[in-house]
Amino acid sequence: MVARIIDGKVVSTDIKARVTKAVRELKENGVQPCLATVLVGDDPASTTYIRSKQSDAKEVGITTRDHRLAAEFKQDELLELVHSLNRDHEVHGVLVQLPLPKQIDEFEIIAALNPFKDVDGLTPYNSGMLQSGMGLLKPCTPSGIMELLHYYRIDVAGMDAVIVNRSNLVGKPLALMLLEQNATVIICHSKTKNLGEKLLNADLVVTAVGNRERFTLNAEMIKEGAIVIDVGTSRINNKLVGDADFESVKQKASWVTPVPGGVGLMTRVMLLKNTVTAASIAKEMSR
Repeated sequence: MVARIIDGKVVSTDIKARVTKAVRELKENGVQPCLATVLVGDDPASTTYIRSKQSDAKEVGITTRDHRLAAEFKQDELLELVHSLNRDHEVHGVLVQLPLPKQIDEFEIIAALNPFKDVDGLTPYNSGMLQSGMGLLKPCTPSGIMELLHYYRIDVAGMDAVIVNRSNLVGKPLALMLLEQNATVIICHSKTKNLGEKLLNADLVVTAVGNRERFTLNAEMIKEGAIVIDVGTSRINNKLVGDADFESVKQKASWVTPVPGGVGLMTRVMLLKNTVTAASIAKEMSR
């Protein structure tokens, strides 16, 4: 068996076209979708991430406001900026780039966001709505994974799914989304016992470790015909790779996502989709 490729470029292009159409329709109704980005400090990876988000937004017609703040920026100053963006009716989505410097309480900052502008889907309100099965603005990476599965008509109902990640960004929200689609979900992490046994029994494996030195998923760790969604990113010999040994895994899996060209592209496009959703919510609330 050679796995079929779950192509993030194909699916993200399809979603981007739909987002572009939605932006055009909102503009025709007097709403210009706008995304505000907030970056504290000058971390190279975060700077690159924000730049790519702004480029993506421009491509689909979403305007952006760029807030670049010094690494020494204080908690109360950042809170005031967040409150200001909450009050600004021309801003529909707010992205606070994580991680924040150690002097800032991330939870307090995220919790202060207007949940209807929370395009990362991380506020306590949006987390609770997701848990209740009524989420509108959901975390981008797990939402992107679900879009990939939907596009390729992969029905997870009844599947045993193993997620190697327990973060608020990926593992926890993805578990809820898979449960909504009637999968049976196990979340694994660095303290999990018998990880190998759990992986071998899984119909669907989602790995999001992001450190090849600590964890590499190979063909011996999955069962024949498993579906492998690779969220991790590492650099080996200056080459971007995922958690999975792709050439090995694709000989045994039924479906697999590549890195690059898989989930990462979906994470980017789901932020655009969330921004348009937020603009649509604002439009309805203003009536």
